[in-house]
Amino acid sequence: MNKRLWIKSSLALSFVALFSVAHAQQVLRVTTIPEEAATEQIRKFGPLSQYLQKSLGMKVEFTPVNDYPAAVEALVNKQVDLVWFGGFTHVQAQIRSGGKVIPIAQREEDTKFRSVFITQKSSGITKLADLKGKQVSFGSQSSTSGHLMPRTFLLEAGIDPEKDFKRVAYSGAHDATIASVVSGRVDAAALDITVWNKFVTENKVDTSKVDVFFTTPAYFNYNWSVHADMPAALREKITKAILAIDMNTPEGKEILTLNRASKYVPTKAENYKALERAGRSAGLIK
Repeated sequence: MNKRLWIKSSLALSFVALFSVAHAQQVLRVTTIPEEAATEQIRKFGPLSQYLQKSLGMKVEFTPVNDYPAAVEALVNKQVDLVWFGGFTHVQAQIRSGGKVIPIAQREEDTKFRSVFITQKSSGITKLADLKGKQVSFGSQSSTSGHLMPRTFLLEAGIDPEKDFKRVAYSGAHDATIASVVSGRVDAAALDITVWNKFVTENKVDTSKVDVFFTTPAYFNYNWSVHADMPAALREKITKAILAIDMNTPEGKEILTLNRASKYVPTKAENYKALERAGRSAGLIK
């Protein structure tokens, strides 16, 4: 290859490389923990993705993942840029990344979140102590509202799931948790209060047959997180766009209603320290 041709080839390759980097920076990759079925996640976060694409002036790609750990690994390994985490998955991502995950926004509801325990009304279960000797389901093992905090409050009540329950099950998602109680596969289960309220509002569960018998105290939960290696200017732009979503606009109302939120508010890593302590106390963080 002569010198002139080599220079032209090198310049062409350099241009391709620079174009690829520039193109990659124009795509915001988004995912969430799979608290519900993939089709529901796409429906729920589709309008938000469209809003961010317009607000940021860059393409937004939303891709569901199969399980909670996959969402953690995706952000830790920078395969995605923005993730909707539960409080506990945020803590797990912080630990896995060596403290390089930054929470940027949460729903106002996440400052005082709760879990509920449900059962069939004919079960005779009316309090946590009645769960002894029963088959009980949590959601994903990495779920804050479907496992960590329900387990924490059970332990505080002197109930050890592994010792006191006939069987401990994990449904993998909140909608599956409800189905397991409705079908009678388990006697009771714990899940996210907002998913339960959504099912009740949409008449997807008959509360004359299955209902809540215990609601936990409040705790911090879900947030939008990014990797610390994201350019600060982009992080600030994303944060500003999420916090600007307004229930008083048609677009904002659709997004917030689908996200089961009244509005988004700023958050910080310190809000999730109590969840880390709970995870260690429950033996879920080694």
